[in-house]
Amino acid sequence: MSPLHPDRDTVQAQAPKYSAYANASKPSPYLARTDLYSAWSVVDDAKDKAKQVGHEAAKELEKAGAKAQAKTGKIALYSGQYYAACTFGGLLACGLTHAAVTPLDLIKTRRQVDSKLYTSNVQGWGKIYRGEGVRGIFTGWSPTLFGYSAQGAFKYGWYEYFKKTYSDLAGEENARKHKTAVFLAASASAEFLADIALCPFEAVKVRMQGTMPNPYKGTVHGINSIVAKEGIAGLYKGIYPLWGRQIPYTMMKFASFETIVEMIYDRMPGQKSDYSKAGQTGVSFTGGYLAGILCAVVSHPADVMVSKLNSNRQAGEAVGAAVGRIYKDIGFSGLWNGLPMRIVMIGTLTGLQWTIYDYFKIVMGLPTTGGGPPPAAEKK
Repeated sequence: MSPLHPDRDTVQAQAPKYSAYANASKPSPYLARTDLYSAWSVVDDAKDKAKQVGHEAAKELEKAGAKAQAKTGKIALYSGQYYAACTFGGLLACGLTHAAVTPLDLIKTRRQVDSKLYTSNVQGWGKIYRGEGVRGIFTGWSPTLFGYSAQGAFKYGWYEYFKKTYSDLAGEENARKHKTAVFLAASASAEFLADIALCPFEAVKVRMQGTMPNPYKGTVHGINSIVAKEGIAGLYKGIYPLWGRQIPYTMMKFASFETIVEMIYDRMPGQKSDYSKAGQTGVSFTGGYLAGILCAVVSHPADVMVSKLNSNRQAGEAVGAAVGRIYKDIGFSGLWNGLPMRIVMIGTLTGLQWTIYDYFKIVMGLPTTGGGPPPAAEKK
């Protein structure tokens, strides 16, 4: 039985013969008038420009990577240089992003301390700007930059170390089978250490942002003032709530990111290695943003409690007693004050952090995070 339609070769062979414009030197009258459909050309121009920008970004990324690798040489996976690179990448990722969103953090912290202070975020920024100018909107930027740079360095560096160590302890087969457990254990261990570095700066930041007027001239003045009045312990009186906030947050951040990135690559054609470095950082941002939303919800009650403890805990008051008193005052609903703003802030933060971190790894000639075999399965 003959087919109902001609095959592809026949159509292509006959097309020039019957085309209304095959040999025409000017547009055929049967073609649509492009001046009446300018939107099509605008869309095409936008696509072409996007492609051009993407190609240029990829070239710049390659150039930056070549320069960095020429200075450092090839970095072996899981070597001392590898962990040092991951540590510095984490420092950049967390310090810069947290400092950039200081205005969001300022409003969030003040609304946690006093939910009736501002009717909305925009109203809060307007009120602060009228009273203190742009500088007031960035209250707390210096302890944020220093504290989260230290925290990011510890968090990402130790995470890579513990992920490899726990994978080796579990064995290749178990590491692959229970990789989520490895991610959770590694991130919890890393965050435990990272919060010790963060806590003194977090204490200063919360007091600068939650107390009006700001009692400190800067980070060093804040640290010296707290130590003079309360001793070193004053810098760490929020360490338990900080662990309670940050450890679940980081466990969710790393485990969900690794899982989401793997799911993205599984649903895309080809393998991770088939995509450009710029494309891989795009996946990193998407996975990071989605993971950040989950992080914000999981850690928010503890975040509210940290803000309350650092601003309202009485001298000599036990942590448990302070938590009980604060909870009695604000109730369960009070633990969720500022959640919408924190979802926006943490989602954006986490997406940008993973993008910066993986971008830095690419520049250093290292693979991006997630979407591949567990560390125990990789060869040095």
